[in-house]
Amino acid sequence: MTDDRPFLGILFMLGFCVLAPLGDSVAKLLGGSVALGVLLLARFGFQALLLLPVVLASGSRPQLTPRLLAITALRTVLHMLGIGAMFAALRYLPLADALAITFVMPFLMLLLGWLFLGEEVGPHRLAACAVGFGGTLLVIQPNFAEVGAPALLPLVVAVVFAVFMLVTRLIAKQIDPVTLQCLNGFQASLVLVPAFFLWPAFGGATLTQAPASTLVLLTAMGITGTAAHLMMTWSLRLAPSATLAPMQYLEIPFGTLLGWLIFSDLPDGLAAVGILVTISAGLYIILRERRLQQQAPLPPHAPPAAE
Repeated sequence: MTDDRPFLGILFMLGFCVLAPLGDSVAKLLGGSVALGVLLLARFGFQALLLLPVVLASGSRPQLTPRLLAITALRTVLHMLGIGAMFAALRYLPLADALAITFVMPFLMLLLGWLFLGEEVGPHRLAACAVGFGGTLLVIQPNFAEVGAPALLPLVVAVVFAVFMLVTRLIAKQIDPVTLQCLNGFQASLVLVPAFFLWPAFGGATLTQAPASTLVLLTAMGITGTAAHLMMTWSLRLAPSATLAPMQYLEIPFGTLLGWLIFSDLPDGLAAVGILVTISAGLYIILRERRLQQQAPLPPHAPPAAE
């Protein structure tokens, strides 16, 4: 499967937008009692263990050339940095605020796809991104003065994940998404497991005294995060990053809903308007892509559609 299929890619990105805030919510619940290093190990360790049987059963044997292995290693480093910065930010910021600030990312991703991948960026997608970004500005609460330096962490997340998604797009059609995510998990674990046992500041000692509920939440976080980023990888395999950029804004309403249900962080009237704007921008892209697919001409030797 190597041809772009934008609408299917959008559906996978929608799944990511639902699952990623759910995993962030669990990480925020754990943030006050579990060290950051333990959260990262649970996230990537479960990813490796869950996907290894699937890869073995599929018989996938990718040709890991030195170039491809180096790119996957770079992708893993970016993934660890991005998730680590997000988990750290959630210790200080409400879930909706942290997500809203990271939404400089889709705009950066749009520009990177245009500059480095030569992807087409038409006025409709530019307009949808601009409208969606305007919605995020309405969602952001004016509390940066109270939070201080940690308020910059979601900006770090945005920059890192913009590059991460660009790198993913470069290799997504050369390696199966499940295999890519499995390799990602093992590469990260090679760094995190030794730190868990050899570096006390990593937080391994605190995990041995953790209650069973903490272990259950760590498991849920690992499973949810694995599923979310697998969907994101599939979406980038099927559609250009410029097409998917506006869809990313849908993380905000899902994150706001979870923030309200779990942490009682109810957005004010201005944030509610911003949520409606972001949903509208995402739905516009979905409807437009469907219309473009319906209007696309048939391949030269394709049979005519049944009437």
